Amino acid sequence: MASSFRLLSSRSKCLLMQQQQRSSLVYATSTSSSSTAAVRFATTSPNAFLPTLRYQPSSYFFSSKSISSDASSSSTNNSAAKTKIKAPPMVYISGEEMTHYATQLLLQHWIEPHFDTTSWEKYDLSCKSRDDTNDQVLADAVSAGKRIGAIFKEPTITPSAIQVQEMGLKKAWGSPNGAMRRGWNGITISRDTIHIEGVELGYKNRVLFERHAVGGEYGAGWKDVGEGTLLTTYIPSDGSAPFVVDKRDLTDKHNVCVVYHNPYDNIRDLAHIFFTRCLEHKVTPYIVTKKTVFKWQEGFWTTMKKVFDETYKDDFLKAGLLDRSGGELMHLISDAATMQLVRWTDGGFGMAAHNYDGDMLTDEIAQIHRSPGFITSNLVGRSDDGKTLIKEFEASHGTVTDLWNDHLAGKETSLNPLGLVEALLGAMMHAADLKLASKPNDKAVQDMHAYTDNFATTLRQALHNTFRYGQGTRDMCGPTGFTTEDFIAKVAWRLNRYLAKQLEAQAPPELTEADLPISPKKMEEYDQKAILKLFEKYDKSGDDAQKRIIAFPPAILGIAPMDIVMPIDVGIDDPAPHIPLGPYLVLYFVASLKASPRTMHVEPTLDDGNVFEQLEENSDN
Repeated sequence: MASSFRLLSSRSKCLLMQQQQRSSLVYATSTSSSSTAAVRFATTSPNAFLPTLRYQPSSYFFSSKSISSDASSSSTNNSAAKTKIKAPPMVYISGEEMTHYATQLLLQHWIEPHFDTTSWEKYDLSCKSRDDTNDQVLADAVSAGKRIGAIFKEPTITPSAIQVQEMGLKKAWGSPNGAMRRGWNGITISRDTIHIEGVELGYKNRVLFERHAVGGEYGAGWKDVGEGTLLTTYIPSDGSAPFVVDKRDLTDKHNVCVVYHNPYDNIRDLAHIFFTRCLEHKVTPYIVTKKTVFKWQEGFWTTMKKVFDETYKDDFLKAGLLDRSGGELMHLISDAATMQLVRWTDGGFGMAAHNYDGDMLTDEIAQIHRSPGFITSNLVGRSDDGKTLIKEFEASHGTVTDLWNDHLAGKETSLNPLGLVEALLGAMMHAADLKLASKPNDKAVQDMHAYTDNFATTLRQALHNTFRYGQGTRDMCGPTGFTTEDFIAKVAWRLNRYLAKQLEAQAPPELTEADLPISPKKMEEYDQKAILKLFEKYDKSGDDAQKRIIAFPPAILGIAPMDIVMPIDVGIDDPAPHIPLGPYLVLYFVASLKASPRTMHVEPTLDDGNVFEQLEENSDN
């Protein structure tokens, strides 16, 4: 009997706690004179959807002060900025120009007030550093990435001949990406669209892309030659007889000969990564090649198809994810893929392709989805023993030279750091995952992982809500948008407020049997099966269900004795009831949906920013 009531009490407490989080401004709505704006804010406020962080023992933290001046202006809400947690090891690769400047700002204001980053290994891949070290710094960064497994990289410059002269470099250092992909046994470059709830971008739903990370034109050998014969010969490593792969006569006086290959050993790994992610995000997969013309690409398609049919097809069919592709994994010619990217703006699909095709198609996705700043870029490789995934995260755009020149000239700039922070959070989470995998039973590591996960979620929410309040950068909000510095400060202010609301000063009490409002002996007088049946019917799980119930006006129902079970009729569209725990278990429910003053659900628009911002600043709950 007592165990049944413990289940009842636990469910009731969880529902009450969830509803209190989601209705932090609910009382303001019933008393405010400006009812329309207040109701809209209360029902859509970011404060109503914040995750709650469990109490963290002080032994895992040490004191620090917030660097963010904007956040510290809110004296009641910056307590979260006074503690730090030690971040696990990670490789941090710095670049240059505008993205380097912006990343240092967001580190200072968003990350370092909350994390001790002294375990990060940092490598400077600016052109000057590579030149000064004869590119030894790149070799050191690749070695560290292989050892640690989690890497964040700022955008870097691959200098042109003109830049070599302007910077006074010894030579035109090549792109570091090739060395990284080879050194980390690169499999795929995952590129996904970034979405902000309430802000309409190019694709309505997520688009995933896997780009083969190695091979193709990027590793090609080439020469300028004249008339003659080009012979490509393959010499097997097992000592068997060599043979000619290709022979052609060159009759033009000016020719460019290009030789490259596509390594296919890791296509099965790429397939597993791609199909797993498509299932996780519930999107339809497509394989893109030009195999009708480039016959050598047939192997890419056949390997992907074989892995899909053997391992994933049944799961995709059960999930209904092949309905749009006729119940099968569909192949797209690359020419057709370019057109479908323009047509399929509802999103909800994924594509996998060779290295070069993937590069071109993801650039197209970025343009349709507003800009490269709204696309992630994640290199996935494997450790030499094949046991650990190595992941490197970076923004999919360059160093933004034009804004850097404006900055150097003393002009205002407005850089959207969304892609940069998504990459940084991705690397931090992968570092936390690797640490947890190595010490799954370590309580301190478990707490670090939970904190990092919650922090990433909360920072994304603060960042996205700042855009929704009309306080975004100028690529989103036009000429009135925030500058680079003001946007970062505003997000820091909002982040610290959100984190402060989640932390508890001390651990919650642990209740024993004696703490129950009704004694186990007293519970014997009640019909346990009827009580549990009642809760199974009305204690609906999931966020959507919780949002559909409201407590206005209340009617009170005490726990029924065995011979009395009172029915409850709750409207399906009513917001969730409060369930206080007192001498008796008490349920609130709705007598009439029309009687509720809090049933207006209106998404805030970017034009409402000033109203919502003022309400948000004035709210303490």
